[in-house]
Order: sequence, then structure tokens, then C-alpha cells
Amino acid sequence: MLAGLLKFKKWMTTMLNWVLIVAVALLVIDVVWGVFTRFIMGEQAQWTEELARFLLVWVSLLGGAVAFGTKGHLGVDYFMGKLHPEVQKVMAVFAHFIVLFFAAAVFIYGGGRVVADALAMEQMTPALGLKMGHVYLALPIAGIFMVIYTVENLIETLVGCDSELSSDTASEEAL
Repeated sequence: MLAGLLKFKKWMTTMLNWVLIVAVALLVIDVVWGVFTRFIMGEQAQWTEELARFLLVWVSLLGGAVAFGTKGHLGVDYFMGKLHPEVQKVMAVFAHFIVLFFAAAVFIYGGGRVVADALAMEQMTPALGLKMGHVYLALPIAGIFMVIYTVENLIETLVGCDSELSSDTASEEAL
């Protein structure tokens, strides 16, 4: 079961990384086009700034989910290292439950409400003509990935395969 979980986590992270690569590439192209149209052609295309803002929101939220899933997020573990290994495990499980609650309550539930409200009010973006609810979908989607990663991390913590996972991640980063 653990091998399948790790394989699924690796697949999901790879897919999210590719989505992020495409989104960042689109963001760069959009910003370059905006600068080109403003300074070379004399008049900026109206949609470039809006698209850049929306892409940045999606990249930030999905990138945060990937960073969390690969344990690349910011963390202060100085004091955790001073504790007994069993206490470290209990604290890690507690932290996973806090993150699970936060991701489910704020990102999925709260983000879902924001999406539903924006779609119900039929809010549209001024330049692109997109529904704002589609822009806000980044919140619940990132929350879903955070919940999935948190459950996987919780299982890994309970089973105790952190050293196995960190060695896999280190060998992938070396490639």
C-alpha cells in the first residue's frame, strides 16, 4: 500500500509540476507581450495585465500545494529536532491534522463558497470576459491537493517512512 501511495504522490506531483511549468511559461509570455505592446507598439493590450494577475494567483496556490506536498515549504524545525523521536512523531501528526483542518475549512469550503457566490452573481472579468468564479477555482483546487498531500504525509508519518521519502526526493533532485 505504501509503495502505491508513494507512486501516486510522485505521479500527482509530476502532473502538477507540468501544469505549473505551462502556467509560468504563459505568464512570462504574457508579461513580455504586455511590455512589448506598451513600449514598442505604443499601446498596451488591455488583457495582458489581467491575465498575468490571474495566472500569478493560480501559480502561487498550486505551487504552494506542490511545495507542501514535497515538504519544500517553509518550516522552523529547530525545536522539533531537540525533542524525543516519539514526541516528534506526535507533533508531526498534530501538525498534519491542523493543516488538514485549515485546508478543508478555508481552501475547500471557503474557496468553494467564494466560487459559488461569484458564479451566482455572474461576475465577469473586465478585459478577458471570464467568469470570476473560474478564477477563484484556484482556491478549492489547491485545497484539494493540500488535503491529498496532507493525508499522504500523515500516513507516511504514522508508518514512519520519512527517511525513505527524503532519500527518494534527494535522488530525484540530483537528476
